Amino acid sequence: MTPPRVPWLEFPNAVLLAEERRTKQHPEYAAAKSGDSLAAAALVRSLVDERGLVDVGDLIASVKASGSLVLVSAHAYEREGVNSIPAALAQLLSARFGLRNDEFVVQTNIVSHTGASGYGRLARQAAFGGRIACAGCFVMVDDFIGQGGTLANLRGWIERQGSTVVGAVGLTGKPYSAKLNPTPEQLDELRQEHGREFEDWWRERFGHAFDCLTQSEARYLARSPDADTIRSRLAAAEQAGGV
Repeated sequence: MTPPRVPWLEFPNAVLLAEERRTKQHPEYAAAKSGDSLAAAALVRSLVDERGLVDVGDLIASVKASGSLVLVSAHAYEREGVNSIPAALAQLLSARFGLRNDEFVVQTNIVSHTGASGYGRLARQAAFGGRIACAGCFVMVDDFIGQGGTLANLRGWIERQGSTVVGAVGLTGKPYSAKLNPTPEQLDELRQEHGREFEDWWRERFGHAFDCLTQSEARYLARSPDADTIRSRLAAAEQAGGV
């Protein structure tokens, strides 16, 4: 079963808190990514500054009218262990802003996204399970936002449980990936490049139309040579990842 997604509509830009190179070169990064919760806590404390927290505060203020806010960070499985960075960041934000932190959502598969190509990320998508323990509107928390597919799938899973996701925060990521919802012009370009039949194929294969893609995913697909190339490279990426 493919992970569920929902259209982005007017979803706000994600907040990114730290520069990517500085994050990945941090002495605690490898241990935190492999499951060391103390290393993860030290990592986020040293990288998250007041300017970033102001941006998070602005996001919270902009969506506060939607109801009580709850932070959610999936416990993501990596080849080396359970990534502790999202949970550590959520704990820091919870303490700073007085928000509840739902800790019962888990990633249920290993996707091996670190160092993967765009096709690898699209072919091997994160799936989620667990339970929603807190009522309210959710702000997603992750360590890295690349193409944004993990957040798209987490949001889809939460909203299929009857809750609402109103924002996202990442420790780091590509600056252009902070905008998650694709523009109508990008979707038109993608459809013109590869045709409506390819969108029908995508819907059958992944369970959603192009309006559920992230902006980075839509851009990546639009720049791919043709629909047949996309299909073949997705198939190769699936095989390489053992899907």
